[in-house]
Amino acid sequence: MDKNFIGIDVAKDSMEVTAYNSKEHWAYANDESGLAKLTARMKRLSPSLIVLEATGGYEVSVAAELQSKGFPVAVVNPRLIREFARSVGILAKTDVLDAKVIARYAATVQPTPRALPTEETRRLGAIMMRRRQIVAMLTAEKNRLHQADPSVKPGIKEHISWLEKKLDDTNKELGQMVENSPEWKEKSDIIQSVPGVGPNLAVTILTDFPELGALNRKQTAALSGVAPFNRDSGTLRGRRMIWGGRNIVRTATYMSTFVAIRFNPLLKAFFEHLISAGKPFKVAVVACMRKLLCILNAMLKNRTYWNYIDHQLIGPCH
Repeated sequence: MDKNFIGIDVAKDSMEVTAYNSKEHWAYANDESGLAKLTARMKRLSPSLIVLEATGGYEVSVAAELQSKGFPVAVVNPRLIREFARSVGILAKTDVLDAKVIARYAATVQPTPRALPTEETRRLGAIMMRRRQIVAMLTAEKNRLHQADPSVKPGIKEHISWLEKKLDDTNKELGQMVENSPEWKEKSDIIQSVPGVGPNLAVTILTDFPELGALNRKQTAALSGVAPFNRDSGTLRGRRMIWGGRNIVRTATYMSTFVAIRFNPLLKAFFEHLISAGKPFKVAVVACMRKLLCILNAMLKNRTYWNYIDHQLIGPCH
């Protein structure tokens, strides 16, 4: 029997559904009634894989309902879908056409189904995202303060004070959520036992990189976006560049690595070795990011806390 690949384009109020190599498509409302009709249709089709785009949260309830009924579901970054569409010459964009592209992507790429985060994990992730937004607003307001006219400075200072209070409240809320979960607390404690790693990277890993601890080195580097990719063609040998992966994880790791290469004895020695060998500063930092994530992956896998001597035995992670 041929495999049946389904693509679903999810919007705020609607869902467009198509099957690969089929001229049929179905439209449902994105509500309780529509979800019931969708799952009934999927039971008749018995799909091998259902793929949805990540659409700012509209896909969550759809994917969760399908997974709860036992269907294999993969939620894919929309950038990958659009790049796939361009690669096969599809430039037009409608809801029905998007669903067909997603179904074709499902059949061609066959992404691995992955369980959705739990409700508590989604809540933790939402609070963490709000923290990032507050930090960004704080940075913007502090930059404005230096160049602002004296007449508006009091208002900017007041807003900065309010944002700092909200940031403090958010940090406390995040900390309390982690403390209330034995599993999260254990993982967070393991992660933060590494010199140079703080709660920001720990919570980022809990929410955006939950696979860490169950990966190999190549998977760790690729998913976090710190794997160097070749840029060669013929006799041309281009510079290796990091690309893709989870930008949020890469950003948080980058910030922690800057602290770690100063205060973590293993990473400091590794960084200094790379610099003395003539590696550019950014190349050395990215190599340290990979090594840090490799160490964290091994620690979470073995449920062990930081020990300088033990982690010399992890081996090359670069």
